[in-house]
Amino acid sequence: MYTLASFLKLLEDDGLLIKINSVLEPYLEPTRELMKSDVDGTTILFKVRNSDLLCVGNVVNTRGKLYRALGVLSDESAYTKLLNALNSKPELNYVDEFKDLFTYINYGLDKLPFIKFFENDGGMYVTSSIVIARTPDVEGFNASVHRLMFIDRERVAIRIVPRHLYRIVSLNSRVGKDTPVAIVVGVHPALMLLASSSPPYGIFELGLAKELLGSSIRFCRTPKYDLPVPCDSALVMEGRITNEYVSEGPFPDILSLYDRVRQQPIIHVESIYLNVSRDEQLFHVILPGGMEHKLLMGFPREASIWDVVRKVVPKVVKVRLTPAGGCWLHAVISIEKNSDGDAKNAILAAFAAHPSLKHVVVVDPDIDPDNPVDVEWAIATRFQAGEDLILIRGVRGSTLDPSSDDGITDKLGIDATAPLNKLELFRRVRT
Repeated sequence: MYTLASFLKLLEDDGLLIKINSVLEPYLEPTRELMKSDVDGTTILFKVRNSDLLCVGNVVNTRGKLYRALGVLSDESAYTKLLNALNSKPELNYVDEFKDLFTYINYGLDKLPFIKFFENDGGMYVTSSIVIARTPDVEGFNASVHRLMFIDRERVAIRIVPRHLYRIVSLNSRVGKDTPVAIVVGVHPALMLLASSSPPYGIFELGLAKELLGSSIRFCRTPKYDLPVPCDSALVMEGRITNEYVSEGPFPDILSLYDRVRQQPIIHVESIYLNVSRDEQLFHVILPGGMEHKLLMGFPREASIWDVVRKVVPKVVKVRLTPAGGCWLHAVISIEKNSDGDAKNAILAAFAAHPSLKHVVVVDPDIDPDNPVDVEWAIATRFQAGEDLILIRGVRGSTLDPSSDDGITDKLGIDATAPLNKLELFRRVRT
């Protein structure tokens, strides 16, 4: 069974699950515990004073945990599994009645563990919600991860970037309609990863779970809007994204910078349901700017970079979207090359695979992309700016980069590989 609770049992067996015994205030205290846990690579269970629900944070805040969730041991296996899933056909295995698996909760949003993570946050937030909506122009559904800002016991503001849910809401809004949604919290990490990915519009991300996990997951239909939700979700809400707007933010992004205040839509939450199994009632909390946030958001792009670059060079040894770049803006790629032009081809392929990428460093197989000292050494000893630098001016990057002009940026590629005809000159000393 692929549930959040079953995955936590694996972490507990590995000694990676820690319970915070004291009840935490929802203002800043969870952040301090989550930040300590992030450094340790542990997962924590805790409660906040404004809710009876048990919270869990830093579920997949290391690559090892993410690979454990996917049932793989290597980068290549993880990339291949995810890419195969994203290219598969969605499968919805409806096996149970919603009313048999979830119980209606007769209270409002004020009883859920909304948290103020940092001093200047614009409000109290839920950070792990998967929002599921029907695509109005094609047959299908969309699932994506969004932050929710508390307004009152029946309303939240949702941050929507211009991607698939934005299109759905815009299409409905043009004809004067609200967008019915199911909001899911507390699922297996593989489902969180799928919801963080970007298959083509109309492909239901959660319906790709069979290819990713090797086993179907169970879905049921929500009672009011007939939307598919995983049967083992901890919590499900039904509501409508309306044409009402409110100021949302500021709130930290993956670079630990504040996203600016924007006018964002209001969701009217009409009903809240909890899983009938108390063991499954686990409320997932993602630390903004923490490693879990970075891995869930960045790993699908890392897989895309690996896939595209391996088509233009003899072998990709390792790809890393680096933590300091939010696992989003900076990539380091180690390759084997047959020609001194291969590294520059790898740079251009990486930019094509992940348009938000700002800087790419390509290194030889003896350089570990996970080791920034290694990478800096390669730049210091194997790079000449006049020959090995690629500069691309005025192209689309990421709006998360505050140095960009609303996402328009300059991009830099560094070929820090040794020339093939002078390898002995560049060989590192070994003991």
